[in-house]
Amino acid sequence: MVKKKILDNNALYTIIAILIGFVAGAIVLALAGINPATTYGKLFDSIFGQTKYLVYSVVYGVPLIFAGLGVAFSFRTGVFNIGAEGQFVVGALVSCVLGIKLDLPAVIHVPLCILAAAAAGALWSMIAGVMKVKRGINEVLSFIMLNWIAFYLSNYVVNLKGIKADGKEATVDILESARILFPKEILTATGCKSFNYGIILAVAAAIAIWFIINKTTLGYELRSVGFNRFAATYGGINANAAILKAMAISGAMAGLGGAMQILGNQMRIAQFASQEGYGFQGITVALIAGSNPIGCIISGLFYGAMKYGGQKLSLVGAPKEVLDIIMGTIVIFIALSHILKKLLSGRGK
Repeated sequence: MVKKKILDNNALYTIIAILIGFVAGAIVLALAGINPATTYGKLFDSIFGQTKYLVYSVVYGVPLIFAGLGVAFSFRTGVFNIGAEGQFVVGALVSCVLGIKLDLPAVIHVPLCILAAAAAGALWSMIAGVMKVKRGINEVLSFIMLNWIAFYLSNYVVNLKGIKADGKEATVDILESARILFPKEILTATGCKSFNYGIILAVAAAIAIWFIINKTTLGYELRSVGFNRFAATYGGINANAAILKAMAISGAMAGLGGAMQILGNQMRIAQFASQEGYGFQGITVALIAGSNPIGCIISGLFYGAMKYGGQKLSLVGAPKEVLDIIMGTIVIFIALSHILKKLLSGRGK
């Protein structure tokens, strides 16, 4: 009985997938003539070597937690939100513009920027939702299209007069009243100039999403539609309305991720040369977390730490792209975890 519980534990397969990911990265490094031990030593030292590094890892992880929550919520309700990238971008864009153009007290300015980013992400997601429920258009195609529209819309707004900084391919910085940084004493003590309230908001959002999914009538309806849309409709649930609600909440989470990135870290938006990938990385976060909202906190921080630590791999002659190999391998083996589970269960029998 105990053995069966161990084999059914999804966390076990996630840990195995992570270990396999690091092994795959080590093999690639070795084939490239780079010492894996030196590379991983530098990676872990760049994350755990100083308090400042750990705090920066948290800062990098916060937007990924929100993006992961958006994707995880959609997964749990039967919608594949590959459009989190576009929702993240419009959330960042709206919060940045309001952070630049509105001169309000911080107690009003910050909540307004955050709520506007959530609304922008929700509305952007619902465009695909309306197309799905009204015209039967596959949401994956709509989301991909909307990702690129958000990309070019952001670049257009960045270059508008009064938004663009002189001589730079970026906006001016948002006002101090729109920033969500911790007090200067905490920033000085941690050595991280970007440490912000985003981590508190991320934890609160994860708890709220978990509560909605597991403890509310709305969550029951959304999960029912996710399991079987036709059975849910037969049971009296308005499946189309449930899909729109799910996509709106999912998009709001991704939009909040964009707001956290701007208000707590970047303070401005640069013109994109390519998609930044936060929404796509959110898919990885959600998969590692098993679509569990609380798990998204851990997986988001893990991915954030990998992104921050990976910036210093060039110091030992290792390409930072090895992290993409590690994370990609992790995703593949998590996706194949049900096969691994059957193999282990069969061997046990």
